[in-house]
Amino acid sequence: MKSMDTTQLLELLDANEDLYIIDVREDDEVAQGMIPGAQHIALGTIPEHLEDLDATKPYIIVCKAGGRSANACSYLEAQGFNVTNLEGGMLAYDGELEFK
Repeated sequence: MKSMDTTQLLELLDANEDLYIIDVREDDEVAQGMIPGAQHIALGTIPEHLEDLDATKPYIIVCKAGGRSANACSYLEAQGFNVTNLEGGMLAYDGELEFK
């Protein structure tokens, strides 16, 4: 499983790279702030959202600490998706937040 740390993610965000970030936390966690531009798909609902995802795009998967996102990465990789786990999750992320 591919992974990146928050420093690498912040560099990509600062470079205005086209990023496809999926936040797999629960609604109450997402209410505390998300990485700007991230799409929220709670971990338990990923199977029903597969048709919403594009298998040709690389996704960065994030959760609170990196455990749930690793599970999501394993599942999505098995479905043929190109995914990268954000190590340390939102606990390690100290960049800008977006509130929805």
